[in-house]
Amino acid sequence: MKIILPNKDIKEFEEGTTGYEIAKTISDGLAREALGIIVNGKKYDLSSPIREDAEIKILTFNDEEGKEIFWHSSAHLMAEAVQALYPGVKFGVGPAIENGFYYDLDLPDDKKISVEDLPAIEEKMKELAKAESEYKRIEISWEDAIKHFQKVGDEYKLELLEGLKEEDITFYQQGNFIDLCRGTHVPNTGLIKYIKLLSVAGAYWRGDSGRKMMTRIYGISFPKKKMLDDYLNFLEEAKKRDHRKLGKQLDLFSMHDEAGPGLIYWHPKGARIRMIIEDFWRKEHIKNGYEILYTPHVGRSWLWETSGHLGFYKDSMYSSMEIDEQNYYLKPMNCPFHVMIYQNEPRSYRDLPFRWAELGTVYRYEKSGVLHGLLRVRGFTQDDAHIFCSKEQIEDEIVEVIRFSNYILRSFGFKEMNYYLATKPEESIGEKELWDKAIDSLKLALKRENLEYILDEGGGAFYGPKIDIKVKDALNREWQLTTIQFDFNLPERFGLTYKGEDGLEHRPFMVHRALLGSLERFFGILIEHYAGNFPFWIAPIQASVLPIGENQHLEAKKIADLLKIHGYRIDLDLRNEKVNRKIAESEYNKIPFALIIGQKEVETGTISLREHTKGNLGTKSLDEVLAIFEKLNKPSQ
Repeated sequence: MKIILPNKDIKEFEEGTTGYEIAKTISDGLAREALGIIVNGKKYDLSSPIREDAEIKILTFNDEEGKEIFWHSSAHLMAEAVQALYPGVKFGVGPAIENGFYYDLDLPDDKKISVEDLPAIEEKMKELAKAESEYKRIEISWEDAIKHFQKVGDEYKLELLEGLKEEDITFYQQGNFIDLCRGTHVPNTGLIKYIKLLSVAGAYWRGDSGRKMMTRIYGISFPKKKMLDDYLNFLEEAKKRDHRKLGKQLDLFSMHDEAGPGLIYWHPKGARIRMIIEDFWRKEHIKNGYEILYTPHVGRSWLWETSGHLGFYKDSMYSSMEIDEQNYYLKPMNCPFHVMIYQNEPRSYRDLPFRWAELGTVYRYEKSGVLHGLLRVRGFTQDDAHIFCSKEQIEDEIVEVIRFSNYILRSFGFKEMNYYLATKPEESIGEKELWDKAIDSLKLALKRENLEYILDEGGGAFYGPKIDIKVKDALNREWQLTTIQFDFNLPERFGLTYKGEDGLEHRPFMVHRALLGSLERFFGILIEHYAGNFPFWIAPIQASVLPIGENQHLEAKKIADLLKIHGYRIDLDLRNEKVNRKIAESEYNKIPFALIIGQKEVETGTISLREHTKGNLGTKSLDEVLAIFEKLNKPSQ
């Protein structure tokens, strides 16, 4: 058979040759690091025989698919360790996740696993790994699989099997552990050398709050010690940057579950930053040809029925409220309201494009278990916009949105972006021809900007494909911010038209786009990116003026007032405290500059300037300080 390698070389092998044997012919090093293989686009175990001509890729931990195989195998190893230490345990699901793995467990009534028990489970995993047990794939009939789990009394796997009657059933076994699993797995447990179990949480079976609460153990594993050490250091740094911790320390925002979970209270300092972001956002949108809209927070149910949200999105909407014998909903999106404005009068091709933007607050019902500080909330303000344009304008409009988005993101200090093109999901509306045309438009726009992109198959919205722009933060984590969504659903459903140059009615094209995503989530990402050390132009307090003693209060107040007149956000600290304490508190509050005024400074008309994290910058005149501030008081680029 002919095998095409990733470098497009073609080699011939005997039919039935395994992935491992092919890897060995390439190099012993690759064979040692190989975890799985992709054959004609599908993942397989390295031990699986290949029986036809194929294009292959040998997977290692450097590949995303390789990591997934490694972490899924680690989940099975953890399950084997738990089974050995807690006889009678039953198992839910144990997938690989973005960083690591987890397994859901149903422990006997007299058993419980807490964080304190994780080291013992870790040690057992390491002991089992040394046995180098092979991960064996076992093909089994559906009936025999049912008999097996009936015998061991595992109702969870019996339930899963009910949904797999028409599928091929496979078990995987390593050592004394066997489980229902599609695979793929690493060759043997000996490859899993460096393990850290991270946390224990509760998780409802199949995510249903009406079902049993199970115990979920999260873990991470690596083939090399340095990888584990680096990851644990990363977790420590991420912990220091946690926006919830810094939000409390810097008095930026709070949450009050007793008044309603997932709702954010912006404190004065956080509100200052929000105001700076909003003012910059509005100014730049107006410069780029957008008009600003404001729309209601609630609408009658027919709006959401017509838009399709009640059909496709109802589980994420708040319950209806009855007003004047009509059902109303809190808006989960701004788009139907923008459509209503479009419908307000007849439109002509001469009017297009319309670029309408809104900082619109929306409400979505997120399950309590997924709420997470500013990053996952129930009420948030989208930096939303909708573009209504003709078929001929669509590509240029998307190109401009990409350019504008990159400018905005760079202004806030994000330099590295990745681009994703998300295509038609299984549940969607619209003709295939329209989807194909929309996807081609997005591809052409990306090509015009010479941007490489990653294809996200099936990741589009139900009403159209989209481009997602994800930024890398200071810890090299990827965050999705900008979304540019093509929509041929709403114009059709609401019957939107414009009169063309030919005098006939035409359907406009519609683009949804959010650049920052939402102000809440963006603020959380910004806090973690900068670890609370905001750039000077964003900082809620840009400088603290610190007189050494009471004799310098008058001069300190004069300097603070002058800086405020120039538009700077200043804190004047006249407390009867030692100046070293004032400096320490200024550092703790991450204020970019401290201006220290002692008797010498009063006499010479100067300022002793300190910069946060850098220390003393020496004695400066007020004009020199103003020059430094002016240079820093603008967005990054």
